[in-house]
Amino acid sequence: MVTTAEPTTTARPGRTGGWPAVAVVAFGTFLLVTAEQLPVGLLTRVGTDLSVSAGTAGLMVTVTSIVAGLAAPVVPVLVGRLDRRWLLTGLMGLMTLANVASGLAPGFAVLMVSRALVGVAIGGFWAVAGGLAVRLVPAERVPRATAVIFGGVGAANVFGVPIGTVLGDFAGWRVAFATLSGLALVVLIALLVMLPPLAATEPVRPRLLAGQFRNRGVRLGILATFLIVTGHFAAYTFISPVLQDLSGVRADLVGPLLFGFGVAGVAGNFVAGAAVARRLRTTVLVITAALAVAVLIFPVLGETPAGGVTLLIVWGLTYGGVSVSLQTWMIKAAPRAVEAASALWVSVFNLAIGLGALTGGAIVDALSLTGVLWLAGALFVLAGATVWAVRAADLR
Repeated sequence: MVTTAEPTTTARPGRTGGWPAVAVVAFGTFLLVTAEQLPVGLLTRVGTDLSVSAGTAGLMVTVTSIVAGLAAPVVPVLVGRLDRRWLLTGLMGLMTLANVASGLAPGFAVLMVSRALVGVAIGGFWAVAGGLAVRLVPAERVPRATAVIFGGVGAANVFGVPIGTVLGDFAGWRVAFATLSGLALVVLIALLVMLPPLAATEPVRPRLLAGQFRNRGVRLGILATFLIVTGHFAAYTFISPVLQDLSGVRADLVGPLLFGFGVAGVAGNFVAGAAVARRLRTTVLVITAALAVAVLIFPVLGETPAGGVTLLIVWGLTYGGVSVSLQTWMIKAAPRAVEAASALWVSVFNLAIGLGALTGGAIVDALSLTGVLWLAGALFVLAGATVWAVRAADLR
Protein backbone atom coordinates (compact mmCIF):
# COMPACT_ATOMS: atom_id res chain seq x y z
CA MET A 1 0.00 0.00 0.00
CA VAL A 2 1.45 3.36 -1.03
CA THR A 3 1.76 5.98 1.68
CA THR A 4 -0.65 8.87 1.60
CA ALA A 5 1.77 11.41 3.01
CA GLU A 6 2.07 14.67 1.17
CA PRO A 7 5.05 15.11 -1.14
CA THR A 8 8.17 16.01 0.74
CA THR A 9 9.25 18.40 -1.98
CA THR A 10 7.55 20.43 -4.62
CA ALA A 11 9.18 22.05 -7.63
CA ARG A 12 8.59 25.73 -8.15
CA PRO A 13 7.56 27.14 -11.50
CA GLY A 14 10.07 29.22 -13.40
CA ARG A 15 13.68 28.33 -12.98
CA THR A 16 14.29 24.63 -13.59
CA GLY A 17 17.37 22.47 -13.38
CA GLY A 18 17.07 20.08 -16.29
CA TRP A 19 19.96 18.00 -17.53
CA PRO A 20 22.75 20.43 -16.49
CA ALA A 21 21.51 20.13 -12.90
CA VAL A 22 21.34 16.34 -13.23
CA ALA A 23 24.95 16.32 -14.45
CA VAL A 24 26.12 18.42 -11.50
CA VAL A 25 24.36 16.14 -9.01
CA ALA A 26 25.92 13.13 -10.75
CA PHE A 27 29.37 14.67 -10.36
CA GLY A 28 28.55 15.27 -6.71
CA THR A 29 27.77 11.58 -6.20
CA PHE A 30 30.97 10.72 -8.08
CA LEU A 31 32.99 12.88 -5.72
CA LEU A 32 31.33 11.59 -2.56
CA VAL A 33 31.80 7.91 -3.44
CA THR A 34 35.41 8.64 -4.42
CA ALA A 35 35.94 10.25 -1.02
CA GLU A 36 34.32 7.29 0.75
CA GLN A 37 36.46 4.66 -0.95
CA LEU A 38 39.72 6.51 -1.66
CA PRO A 39 41.38 5.42 1.62
CA VAL A 40 41.33 1.83 0.32
CA GLY A 41 44.14 2.77 -2.05
CA LEU A 42 45.99 4.87 0.55
CA LEU A 43 45.89 2.60 3.62
CA THR A 44 49.58 1.71 3.61
CA ARG A 45 50.79 5.27 3.13
CA VAL A 46 48.46 6.72 5.77
CA GLY A 47 49.28 3.94 8.23
CA THR A 48 53.03 4.40 7.79
CA ASP A 49 52.89 8.19 8.02
CA LEU A 50 50.63 8.28 11.09
CA SER A 51 52.12 5.18 12.76
CA VAL A 52 49.01 2.99 12.82
CA SER A 53 48.46 -0.55 11.60
CA ALA A 54 46.78 -1.36 8.29
CA GLY A 55 43.76 -2.69 10.20
CA THR A 56 43.44 0.54 12.16
CA ALA A 57 43.87 2.60 9.00
CA GLY A 58 41.00 0.61 7.49
CA LEU A 59 38.67 2.36 9.95
CA MET A 60 38.83 5.32 7.56
CA VAL A 61 36.42 3.40 5.34
CA THR A 62 34.39 1.55 7.97
CA VAL A 63 33.62 4.59 10.13
CA THR A 64 32.70 6.70 7.11
CA SER A 65 30.23 4.08 5.83
CA ILE A 66 28.61 3.61 9.25
CA VAL A 67 28.24 7.36 9.81
CA ALA A 68 26.80 7.74 6.29
CA GLY A 69 24.23 5.06 7.09
CA LEU A 70 23.23 6.79 10.32
CA ALA A 71 23.21 10.27 8.78
CA ALA A 72 20.97 9.40 5.82
CA PRO A 73 17.68 9.39 7.78
CA VAL A 74 18.81 11.91 10.42
CA VAL A 75 19.94 14.81 8.21
CA PRO A 76 16.57 15.29 6.41
CA VAL A 77 14.82 15.26 9.79
CA LEU A 78 17.17 17.83 11.32
CA VAL A 79 17.01 20.32 8.44
CA GLY A 80 13.20 20.36 8.32
CA ARG A 81 11.90 22.65 5.59
CA LEU A 82 15.30 23.91 4.48
CA ASP A 83 15.49 24.35 0.70
CA ARG A 84 17.17 21.21 -0.64
CA ARG A 85 19.34 23.32 -2.91
CA TRP A 86 20.89 24.91 0.16
CA LEU A 87 21.10 21.57 1.91
CA LEU A 88 23.06 19.97 -0.93
CA THR A 89 25.44 22.93 -1.22
CA GLY A 90 25.90 22.97 2.56
CA LEU A 91 26.76 19.26 2.59
CA MET A 92 29.22 19.80 -0.25
CA GLY A 93 30.72 22.61 1.81
CA LEU A 94 31.10 20.16 4.71
CA MET A 95 32.75 17.75 2.26
CA THR A 96 35.19 20.51 1.25
CA LEU A 97 36.16 21.37 4.82
CA ALA A 98 36.36 17.72 5.93
CA ASN A 99 38.85 16.86 3.20
CA VAL A 100 40.91 19.94 4.02
CA ALA A 101 41.04 18.63 7.59
CA SER A 102 42.00 15.17 6.30
CA GLY A 103 44.88 16.60 4.29
CA LEU A 104 46.16 18.64 7.24
CA ALA A 105 45.50 16.05 9.99
CA PRO A 106 48.43 15.97 12.44
CA GLY A 107 47.39 12.56 13.77
CA PHE A 108 45.03 9.67 13.21
CA ALA A 109 42.41 10.93 15.71
CA VAL A 110 41.90 14.16 13.77
CA LEU A 111 41.82 12.20 10.52
CA MET A 112 39.05 9.97 11.89
CA VAL A 113 36.97 12.98 12.93
CA SER A 114 37.30 14.38 9.42
CA ARG A 115 36.31 11.02 7.93
CA ALA A 116 33.21 10.95 10.15
CA LEU A 117 32.25 14.38 8.76
CA VAL A 118 32.69 12.99 5.25
CA GLY A 119 30.22 10.27 6.26
CA VAL A 120 27.66 12.90 7.30
CA ALA A 121 28.05 14.60 3.91
CA ILE A 122 27.70 11.30 2.03
CA GLY A 123 24.61 10.13 3.90
CA GLY A 124 22.78 13.44 3.73
CA PHE A 125 23.65 14.21 0.11
CA TRP A 126 22.80 10.74 -1.19
CA ALA A 127 19.49 10.64 0.72
CA VAL A 128 18.32 13.78 -1.10
CA ALA A 129 20.10 13.39 -4.44
CA GLY A 130 18.92 9.83 -5.03
CA GLY A 131 15.32 10.93 -5.53
CA LEU A 132 16.04 14.32 -7.06
CA ALA A 133 15.47 13.33 -10.68
CA VAL A 134 11.69 13.58 -10.24
CA ARG A 135 12.13 17.31 -9.61
CA LEU A 136 14.64 18.14 -12.31
CA VAL A 137 13.31 16.50 -15.48
CA PRO A 138 9.89 15.54 -16.95
CA ALA A 139 8.34 12.31 -15.63
CA GLU A 140 9.15 10.25 -18.72
CA ARG A 141 12.86 11.07 -18.35
CA VAL A 142 13.15 10.29 -14.63
CA PRO A 143 14.58 6.74 -15.08
CA ARG A 144 17.28 8.00 -17.43
CA ALA A 145 18.12 10.95 -15.16
CA THR A 146 18.30 8.63 -12.15
CA ALA A 147 20.69 6.41 -14.11
CA VAL A 148 22.88 9.46 -14.84
CA ILE A 149 22.95 10.45 -11.16
CA PHE A 150 23.92 6.92 -10.12
CA GLY A 151 26.41 6.75 -12.96
CA GLY A 152 28.56 8.84 -10.65
CA VAL A 153 28.81 5.86 -8.28
CA GLY A 154 30.21 3.54 -10.95
CA ALA A 155 32.45 6.25 -12.36
CA ALA A 156 33.99 6.76 -8.92
CA ASN A 157 35.05 3.10 -8.82
CA VAL A 158 36.36 3.17 -12.40
CA PHE A 159 38.09 6.54 -12.45
CA GLY A 160 37.94 8.40 -9.14
CA VAL A 161 39.50 5.89 -6.75
CA PRO A 162 42.28 4.68 -9.13
CA ILE A 163 43.24 8.25 -10.12
CA GLY A 164 43.19 9.37 -6.50
CA THR A 165 45.37 6.40 -5.54
CA VAL A 166 47.89 7.20 -8.26
CA LEU A 167 47.96 10.84 -7.15
CA GLY A 168 48.54 9.70 -3.58
CA ASP A 169 51.38 7.45 -4.68
CA PHE A 170 53.17 10.22 -6.57
CA ALA A 171 52.37 13.33 -4.53
CA GLY A 172 51.35 11.93 -1.14
CA TRP A 173 48.06 11.02 0.48
CA ARG A 174 47.58 14.52 1.84
CA VAL A 175 47.60 15.94 -1.68
CA ALA A 176 44.97 13.38 -2.73
CA PHE A 177 42.61 14.57 0.03
CA ALA A 178 43.37 18.23 -0.73
CA THR A 179 42.48 17.64 -4.38
CA LEU A 180 39.14 16.19 -3.30
CA SER A 181 38.43 19.34 -1.29
CA GLY A 182 39.22 21.55 -4.29
CA LEU A 183 36.88 19.55 -6.54
CA ALA A 184 34.17 19.63 -3.87
CA LEU A 185 34.38 23.43 -3.84
CA VAL A 186 33.88 23.47 -7.62
CA VAL A 187 30.82 21.23 -7.27
CA LEU A 188 29.46 23.47 -4.50
CA ILE A 189 29.57 26.48 -6.82
CA ALA A 190 28.05 24.49 -9.68
CA LEU A 191 25.18 23.34 -7.44
CA LEU A 192 24.39 26.93 -6.52
CA VAL A 193 24.34 27.94 -10.19
CA MET A 194 22.58 24.92 -11.73
CA LEU A 195 20.03 23.76 -9.18
CA PRO A 196 16.59 25.37 -9.01
CA PRO A 197 14.96 26.26 -5.69
CA LEU A 198 13.89 22.97 -4.10
CA ALA A 199 11.78 24.00 -1.14
CA ALA A 200 10.38 21.22 1.06
CA THR A 201 6.64 21.63 1.54
CA GLU A 202 6.61 19.02 4.32
CA PRO A 203 9.66 18.31 6.48
CA VAL A 204 10.79 14.74 6.93
CA ARG A 205 9.76 13.87 10.46
CA PRO A 206 10.54 10.70 12.43
CA ARG A 207 6.87 9.76 12.13
CA LEU A 208 7.08 9.97 8.33
CA LEU A 209 10.23 7.84 8.30
CA ALA A 210 8.66 5.21 10.55
CA GLY A 211 5.50 5.29 8.45
CA GLN A 212 7.42 4.06 5.41
CA PHE A 213 7.66 0.62 7.01
CA ARG A 214 3.88 0.35 6.72
CA ASN A 215 4.32 0.71 2.98
CA ARG A 216 4.71 -2.86 1.68
CA GLY A 217 6.59 -1.77 -1.43
CA VAL A 218 9.14 0.25 0.55
CA ARG A 219 9.47 -2.48 3.18
CA LEU A 220 10.22 -5.21 0.64
CA GLY A 221 12.49 -2.91 -1.37
CA ILE A 222 14.58 -2.13 1.70
CA LEU A 223 14.79 -5.83 2.59
CA ALA A 224 15.90 -6.68 -0.96
CA THR A 225 18.50 -3.89 -0.78
CA PHE A 226 19.85 -5.19 2.51
CA LEU A 227 20.20 -8.75 1.15
CA ILE A 228 21.73 -7.75 -2.19
CA VAL A 229 24.26 -5.23 -0.84
CA THR A 230 25.28 -7.43 2.11
CA GLY A 231 25.77 -10.39 -0.23
CA HIS A 232 27.73 -8.37 -2.75
CA PHE A 233 30.18 -6.85 -0.30
CA ALA A 234 30.58 -10.09 1.64
CA ALA A 235 32.05 -11.61 -1.52
CA TYR A 236 33.44 -8.63 -3.45
CA THR A 237 35.56 -7.47 -0.51
CA PHE A 238 37.61 -10.63 -1.09
CA ILE A 239 37.54 -10.64 -4.89
CA SER A 240 41.31 -10.22 -5.15
CA PRO A 241 42.15 -13.47 -3.29
CA VAL A 242 39.23 -15.20 -5.06
CA LEU A 243 40.69 -14.33 -8.46
CA GLN A 244 44.23 -15.29 -7.46
CA ASP A 245 43.65 -18.39 -5.35
CA LEU A 246 40.54 -19.82 -6.99
CA SER A 247 40.88 -18.72 -10.62
CA GLY A 248 44.66 -18.65 -10.85
CA VAL A 249 44.83 -15.03 -12.05
CA ARG A 250 48.24 -13.38 -11.70
CA ALA A 251 48.45 -10.70 -9.01
CA ASP A 252 49.51 -8.02 -11.48
CA LEU A 253 46.30 -8.55 -13.48
CA VAL A 254 43.89 -8.04 -10.59
CA GLY A 255 43.99 -4.23 -10.84
CA PRO A 256 43.15 -4.10 -14.57
CA LEU A 257 40.42 -6.70 -14.05
CA LEU A 258 38.81 -4.64 -11.30
CA PHE A 259 38.93 -1.68 -13.67
CA GLY A 260 37.05 -3.87 -16.16
CA PHE A 261 34.58 -4.75 -13.41
CA GLY A 262 33.94 -1.05 -12.88
CA VAL A 263 33.52 -0.32 -16.59
CA ALA A 264 31.02 -3.17 -16.84
CA GLY A 265 29.23 -1.70 -13.82
CA VAL A 266 28.86 1.71 -15.49
CA ALA A 267 27.40 0.00 -18.56
CA GLY A 268 25.04 -2.05 -16.38
CA ASN A 269 23.85 1.11 -14.64
CA PHE A 270 22.60 2.62 -17.90
CA VAL A 271 21.19 -0.65 -19.23
CA ALA A 272 19.17 -1.07 -16.04
CA GLY A 273 18.18 2.61 -16.12
CA ALA A 274 16.54 2.04 -19.50
CA ALA A 275 14.97 -1.28 -18.46
CA VAL A 276 13.33 -0.08 -15.23
CA ALA A 277 11.26 2.44 -17.15
CA ARG A 278 9.40 -0.48 -18.72
CA ARG A 279 9.74 -3.43 -16.33
CA LEU A 280 10.93 -2.44 -12.85
CA ARG A 281 10.11 -5.63 -10.94
CA THR A 282 11.34 -7.85 -13.79
CA THR A 283 14.59 -5.90 -14.03
CA VAL A 284 15.33 -6.36 -10.31
CA LEU A 285 14.44 -10.06 -10.57
CA VAL A 286 16.86 -10.51 -13.47
CA ILE A 287 19.59 -8.68 -11.54
CA THR A 288 19.20 -10.84 -8.42
CA ALA A 289 19.03 -14.04 -10.48
CA ALA A 290 22.13 -13.15 -12.49
CA LEU A 291 24.07 -12.22 -9.35
CA ALA A 292 23.07 -15.49 -7.68
CA VAL A 293 24.10 -17.56 -10.70
CA ALA A 294 27.41 -15.71 -11.13
CA VAL A 295 28.62 -16.27 -7.56
CA LEU A 296 27.16 -19.75 -7.06
CA ILE A 297 28.85 -21.18 -10.16
CA PHE A 298 32.10 -19.29 -9.51
CA PRO A 299 33.62 -22.15 -7.48
CA VAL A 300 32.96 -24.50 -10.42
CA LEU A 301 33.33 -22.51 -13.63
CA GLY A 302 35.66 -19.91 -12.18
CA GLU A 303 38.51 -22.32 -11.50
CA THR A 304 40.35 -21.14 -14.62
CA PRO A 305 41.50 -17.59 -15.45
CA ALA A 306 39.13 -17.42 -18.43
CA GLY A 307 36.16 -18.60 -16.38
CA GLY A 308 36.96 -16.31 -13.47
CA VAL A 309 37.34 -13.24 -15.69
CA THR A 310 34.10 -13.99 -17.56
CA LEU A 311 32.10 -14.37 -14.35
CA LEU A 312 33.72 -11.24 -12.89
CA ILE A 313 32.55 -9.14 -15.85
CA VAL A 314 29.03 -10.64 -15.65
CA TRP A 315 29.04 -9.84 -11.94
CA GLY A 316 30.12 -6.23 -12.58
CA LEU A 317 27.61 -5.69 -15.39
CA THR A 318 24.79 -7.02 -13.24
CA TYR A 319 25.66 -5.29 -9.97
CA GLY A 320 26.02 -2.00 -11.85
CA GLY A 321 22.24 -1.93 -12.21
CA VAL A 322 21.48 -2.38 -8.50
CA SER A 323 21.57 1.26 -7.34
CA VAL A 324 19.50 2.78 -10.11
CA SER A 325 16.96 -0.06 -10.02
CA LEU A 326 16.40 0.00 -6.29
CA GLN A 327 16.34 3.81 -6.10
CA THR A 328 13.69 3.78 -8.82
CA TRP A 329 11.88 1.17 -6.71
CA MET A 330 11.76 3.66 -3.81
CA ILE A 331 10.39 6.38 -6.10
CA LYS A 332 7.66 4.08 -7.42
CA ALA A 333 6.77 2.61 -4.03
CA ALA A 334 6.52 5.97 -2.25
CA PRO A 335 5.78 8.65 -4.87
CA ARG A 336 4.47 11.05 -2.19
CA ALA A 337 7.35 10.49 0.22
CA VAL A 338 10.36 10.02 -2.05
CA GLU A 339 12.83 11.77 0.26
CA ALA A 340 11.80 9.81 3.36
CA ALA A 341 11.87 6.47 1.56
CA SER A 342 15.20 7.33 -0.09
CA ALA A 343 16.71 8.30 3.27
CA LEU A 344 15.83 4.90 4.74
CA TRP A 345 17.12 3.15 1.63
CA VAL A 346 20.46 5.00 1.69
CA SER A 347 20.83 4.21 5.38
CA VAL A 348 20.29 0.49 4.85
CA PHE A 349 22.53 0.49 1.76
CA ASN A 350 25.51 1.99 3.61
CA LEU A 351 25.07 -0.11 6.74
CA ALA A 352 24.85 -3.23 4.57
CA ILE A 353 28.22 -2.37 3.02
CA GLY A 354 29.91 -2.54 6.41
CA LEU A 355 27.95 -5.61 7.54
CA GLY A 356 28.75 -7.43 4.31
CA ALA A 357 32.47 -6.85 4.64
CA LEU A 358 32.49 -7.89 8.31
CA THR A 359 30.41 -11.01 7.67
CA GLY A 360 32.51 -11.97 4.68
CA GLY A 361 35.66 -11.67 6.73
CA ALA A 362 34.27 -13.93 9.43
CA ILE A 363 33.25 -16.56 6.83
CA VAL A 364 36.63 -16.46 5.10
CA ASP A 365 38.45 -16.92 8.40
CA ALA A 366 36.15 -19.68 9.63
CA LEU A 367 35.58 -21.54 6.35
CA SER A 368 37.08 -20.56 3.01
CA LEU A 369 36.84 -18.24 0.02
CA THR A 370 34.33 -20.65 -1.50
CA GLY A 371 32.21 -20.29 1.62
CA VAL A 372 31.86 -16.55 1.17
CA LEU A 373 30.68 -17.08 -2.43
CA TRP A 374 28.04 -19.55 -1.20
CA LEU A 375 26.93 -17.01 1.42
CA ALA A 376 26.57 -14.28 -1.19
CA GLY A 377 24.65 -16.61 -3.48
CA ALA A 378 22.23 -17.55 -0.70
CA LEU A 379 21.56 -13.89 0.10
CA PHE A 380 20.94 -13.12 -3.58
CA VAL A 381 18.44 -16.00 -3.75
CA LEU A 382 16.63 -14.64 -0.69
CA ALA A 383 16.59 -11.20 -2.32
CA GLY A 384 15.04 -12.72 -5.44
CA ALA A 385 12.35 -14.38 -3.34
CA THR A 386 11.64 -11.01 -1.71
CA VAL A 387 11.25 -9.32 -5.08
CA TRP A 388 9.05 -12.17 -6.31
CA ALA A 389 6.66 -11.49 -3.41
CA VAL A 390 6.04 -7.93 -4.58
CA ARG A 391 2.65 -7.21 -6.14
CA ALA A 392 1.94 -4.76 -8.94
CA ALA A 393 0.02 -2.57 -6.50
CA ASP A 394 3.16 -2.16 -4.39
CA LEU A 395 4.93 -0.28 -7.20
CA ARG A 396 2.83 2.46 -8.79
